Amino acid sequence: MKLQQLLSYARRAVDDYQMIQNGDKIAVGISGGKDSLALLYALQGLRRFYPNKFELFAITVDLGFPEFDLSEISKLCKELEVPYHIVSTQIGEIVFDVRRESNPCSLCAKMRKGAFNTKARELGCNKIAYAHHKDDVVETMLLSLIYEGRIHTFSPVTYLDRMQVTLIRPLIYVNESDIVGFQNLYRLPVRKNPCPADGKTKREFSSRLLSQLIRETPDAKEHIFSAIRKYPLKNWEK
Repeated sequence: MKLQQLLSYARRAVDDYQMIQNGDKIAVGISGGKDSLALLYALQGLRRFYPNKFELFAITVDLGFPEFDLSEISKLCKELEVPYHIVSTQIGEIVFDVRRESNPCSLCAKMRKGAFNTKARELGCNKIAYAHHKDDVVETMLLSLIYEGRIHTFSPVTYLDRMQVTLIRPLIYVNESDIVGFQNLYRLPVRKNPCPADGKTKREFSSRLLSQLIRETPDAKEHIFSAIRKYPLKNWEK
């Protein structure tokens, strides 16, 4: 996938759900993975021509793993002219060494989001952007059905009352396979996740399940995503 196509998908999502207004200050969560770097490219590209003018900031919450090198990401942000902020934490040590959590992902996610949201507010941001794509939308639906017994997935736009910021997800129309192609074409400086729990979560299970569904029924993902929009869940109405 080329940048022009990525921008087209992101522009469509932003327009459909009115994600960006004039004067917005948007913080992008940069995990080091392909998805967040693709989102950075998408919003940086939109910033050049989108009618509603907005500012952009990149934030990485460093969990404290010593092998997590962010120098190439810092270089990319400089090239894209996006201010980059690294929030240093000891979340990894707290979760795995101090608390020794049996379910580390829940506590880690809560602490990461708290650190990220706090930094975004310090920078004066009124919006934060996550890099969830179409596969994430459908996988979250599957997780909700299997483990919670309800039809639910996250929303394109969510207002977070406690932090008084709005969460947007501009990549909801983008397939993960297209992001892989974008990563390879533009040689994104992806950093491998050093977390010991990486690849062992329920999210990985739902990803494998979706892949199996697609192998047996190639249109399965598109049908599920279409159902989410056709019979809209809360906040999916256009």
